[in-house]
Amino acid sequence: MPESKGRKKKVAHRDEVTSRQAAKPKPTGNPPWFVPVMLTLMILGLLWIVTFYITSQRFPVPQWGRWNLGAGFALMMAGFLMTTRWR
Repeated sequence: MPESKGRKKKVAHRDEVTSRQAAKPKPTGNPPWFVPVMLTLMILGLLWIVTFYITSQRFPVPQWGRWNLGAGFALMMAGFLMTTRWR
């Protein structure tokens, strides 16, 4: 049985190879303010909740009552969600 002829491979020129390499976007990191804001949100949320419990649920905002826990957890979750975007 006769064998089929193989296809000739296209040879990439040096200019094409360098243009393909140059076209790839370089991975970039986060801006310099990203990590301090992330850590500040998590620490502020923790301090908010600790303050709420230490002051017998009177502070940081007395009118909110137990919603202070929600505010503290929201701050911590915002910081935690920022960690998923951290590079």
